[in-house]
Amino acid sequence: MESINTVEFYLLQTLLTVATEKSFSRAGEKLLRTQPAVSLAVQRLESALGEKLIDRSGKELLLTDAGHIVVEFARRFENLRQDMENALAELRDNAAGRLVIGANESTTLYLLQHLEQYRRLYPKVKVQVRRSLSSKIPTQLIDGDLELGVVSYDPGDDRLVSATIYTDHLAFVVSPKHRFAQRKAVSITELGMETFIAHNVVSPYREVVLREFQRHKVALNMDVEMPTVETIRRLVQRNEGVAFLPRMCVEQEIKQKLLCEVEVKELHVERHIRLVHPARRTLSHAGRAFLELVKGRGEG
Repeated sequence: MESINTVEFYLLQTLLTVATEKSFSRAGEKLLRTQPAVSLAVQRLESALGEKLIDRSGKELLLTDAGHIVVEFARRFENLRQDMENALAELRDNAAGRLVIGANESTTLYLLQHLEQYRRLYPKVKVQVRRSLSSKIPTQLIDGDLELGVVSYDPGDDRLVSATIYTDHLAFVVSPKHRFAQRKAVSITELGMETFIAHNVVSPYREVVLREFQRHKVALNMDVEMPTVETIRRLVQRNEGVAFLPRMCVEQEIKQKLLCEVEVKELHVERHIRLVHPARRTLSHAGRAFLELVKGRGEG
């Protein structure tokens, strides 16, 4: 068996790409190599490590237990390689580098205003916003897959630093054609007959709304669940139902009178948008610059 020290990094990179793409052919396309070359690279890695990394017995490409371990380390090596490239780029040009930010659908909308200014200030920085489930962002930060994350809750983890950069609230919105459209406020007891268009992603704010309806013994009829804020907005605009949505996600529609916000007297739910980063990892110049920009423009 070859020594582990002789395993070339590109073999690990090839396995990581195969695992990510779940296909030898797609991995080949991404790496600009032929499928046989990719397959041979994985076999060389298996020979060097003395372990089977991919189960080839079925139709689906599955990693073995050893494969999962090697892929996890390959991902760490890839992150370290990218960190090294960023550091070298910053030595050559103080404004160059890469910034990877994790956000979910609604917090991505909040980032737009800051990214616009950031791009004007640092046009050479490559900015990548990865859409992710809010609940997964803390782990991705700790693992090094992200440099910064934007979440709407306190992660409560000593390994992370979080700062509130914006305070939003859940808005009860209806169509201009809805019977509540001309009302400034309604009582929660009036909502028992309404059809709510719900977001099918579990969040702390959804749980708060559910608890308040239960506390007031009012039925919450979530007969329709949709995967994105955009689809919920459109259904509400068409008067197919009503919804609770982050105010920042419907601000333009309210201004344009495509939606109406109505206060629910018993329900005031604030959302604190937080910028999060690892406590023990030094932020890159690009990351520090973004953090300072957002804190400087933050609203509270």
